[in-house]
Amino acid sequence: MTAAQPGPAFSVHDIPFSTYGSWFDISPVIAEKTYTEDLHLVSHQNGMHGVLRLVPSHPTTGDRAETRVAAAPGLLSWIGGSGRVDLAYESPDTVRLRGSGLGIGVFAAARNLTPFSGTYLFHDPAAGAHVFTSYETGRRYRVTLLSGAITEATGAQALGSADRGVAVTSDGPWEMAIEELDTARPRYTTSATFDDIVDRAQGAFASFVEAVAPWRSAATPAAGLAAYVIWSATVRPTGLVTRPAVLMSKHWMDKVWSWDHCFNALALTPGRPDLGWDQFHLPFDHQDATGALPDSVAHSEVLRNFVKPPIHGWALGHLRRRLPTPPSQAELTKTYERLEGWTNFWLTARRAPADELPYYQHGNDSGWDNATTFDPERVVVSADLAAFLVLQLHELADLATETGRTEEAERWTRTAEEIQAALFAQLWTGDRFVTRGLGTGATWSSTSLLDLMPIALGERLPAEVGSALADRIKAHLTPYGLATELTASPHYLADGYWRGPIWAPATVLVEDGLRRAGHHRLADDISARFRALCETHGFAENFDALTGTGLRDRAYTWTASSYLLLAEAHAHREGR
Repeated sequence: MTAAQPGPAFSVHDIPFSTYGSWFDISPVIAEKTYTEDLHLVSHQNGMHGVLRLVPSHPTTGDRAETRVAAAPGLLSWIGGSGRVDLAYESPDTVRLRGSGLGIGVFAAARNLTPFSGTYLFHDPAAGAHVFTSYETGRRYRVTLLSGAITEATGAQALGSADRGVAVTSDGPWEMAIEELDTARPRYTTSATFDDIVDRAQGAFASFVEAVAPWRSAATPAAGLAAYVIWSATVRPTGLVTRPAVLMSKHWMDKVWSWDHCFNALALTPGRPDLGWDQFHLPFDHQDATGALPDSVAHSEVLRNFVKPPIHGWALGHLRRRLPTPPSQAELTKTYERLEGWTNFWLTARRAPADELPYYQHGNDSGWDNATTFDPERVVVSADLAAFLVLQLHELADLATETGRTEEAERWTRTAEEIQAALFAQLWTGDRFVTRGLGTGATWSSTSLLDLMPIALGERLPAEVGSALADRIKAHLTPYGLATELTASPHYLADGYWRGPIWAPATVLVEDGLRRAGHHRLADDISARFRALCETHGFAENFDALTGTGLRDRAYTWTASSYLLLAEAHAHREGR
């Protein structure tokens, strides 16, 4: 076992500082691609909102102090020439701060208060604290001074446009607590010292990383940080989030999308099986009457204008093999019924009359929103969708057998064989898969990696098809991994979302399919390049295929989970 360590240092400009279970973080990122000079308390209840601005100050004048920020799991610090301010999570809804030689100002991020927006400040005598109320989050933020003195309170009870906040300036030590709460709670009290709180937070993270990555070593140097990205983005059940949930990020991608969750479930399942199982099932908690999963789930929002691809059979097969103990019959039955509903959605609501293959209504349904596959038409029959559905049907057949539904198992197997036969009869040209427009009947091929995703069928592919796909996949390799659009394509864009950048889910699905199809050397190469990419450039939403630079959201959990999956498999292959 690896000795418990405080954890890896990281930049809060890339990764928010937070803790397991919390709905808020400390970060300079307050909106999509919006970075501020000051760190903020950023809540993800009712969306992403920078609520409070945290400003270290000179101990006597109260002016802004020049500091550098240091962060590691369990402790964030502002460090200046005359002293420091430290911050740690006492619980998911409470942070403690202490300072010596520096003060702190806690200010409402929004100056304007209207009847429907902004932040109001008042002193609550029952709580002995100052309280900010936020229209945007619908929550309160209570600031309780534990030692030292508040030297300035500005804007209490002010309406309209005003500065609102409290400040501590002191040469000596001081401490305070900030809580995110609902309407009311008893006065803040604690017997824990600040050092106790830090030790507990660091110990909680050390236990988590030991559970999810016990195989880590010097050969997997990013495993600790990957685990932190996941741990710190996990929230407790609140609002429409029915289970402990790993958000895609505690930046602006603060939702659970209905295919992203599969990768987090797979990474967590061996060491934290309950949490992994919850990740798989969370979108199914919002399954509608047709069997469809929502596009995404957030604290106060479930979106249904699109869906996501049916990779859930593929994921469930892997997940069940990774569980330390098998699910109960009751759990298997519930899972079977949910997967059955999701599969029937594609077989009924997404198959045109007399057509054997299902269709997407938009690129967003595929998860590859703007891939060049969808340039000619958006409502399309595509090979990736059929392949994923075949895998899902076979998983359903296995579940049906295990739960005593023999006739249903036979029906699912027969349907899988029919769809796979139609896939090859209608979309395979002899050397590539094509896409068919549902409206025109026209077919075309593209230079998108999406066209090659039937490699996910793995051992179910004829050998010659697997080899042809593998050869085409090689053309997408850059020094950093698999470009989602051929780099020589006129449609390639360095930051083109699915028109060039490297993405974690595509990498994992392709690597797994190649390996099951017998192309181990290419699978090893793809794994090695992606692992090196993360070890150098972190866990961004996606990456520039030619430079490796992280793009978009820089703290994305399915990227971290994909790294853990590939690193774990590599470690086991190497015998560690």
